Amino acid sequence: MKTIKIKYFSEEIERLAYIAGKSDWIDLRAAKEITLTRGEFALIPLGVAMELPKGYEAHVIPRSSTYKNFGIIQANSCGLVDESYCGNNDQWFFPAIAMRDTVIHVNDRICQFRIMKHQPEIIFEETQTLDAEDRGGFGSTGRQ
Repeated sequence: MKTIKIKYFSEEIERLAYIAGKSDWIDLRAAKEITLTRGEFALIPLGVAMELPKGYEAHVIPRSSTYKNFGIIQANSCGLVDESYCGNNDQWFFPAIAMRDTVIHVNDRICQFRIMKHQPEIIFEETQTLDAEDRGGFGSTGRQ
């Protein structure tokens, strides 16, 4: 089990909790009330900074209910926090674009994260053919 040092920038937000058996994603909360009008962009403070272990990074994405509940999308689709972003003032933020007028309150769960090991070093070997059978389409459906 890894231990991660965490600094909170707000006494108002609930402390992070890993709920074993439920999900390996951990919810993050808004640390400031933000009012947005449709089309507006804001960096929503998440009230935490962390010292990730060497060789690890955090992937930050919206919760499945974020758009339905708040009408915001994450501007960078998926956020990446590497272990070098670990200073005393390196607070995490959620880059939000409002798709409708909305208010995000302190302690609202707006995104989630998980800790991942860095990708191993990879060597790309060029070839004219691949060994696997063609699936004949797009993505997992195999249909165009």
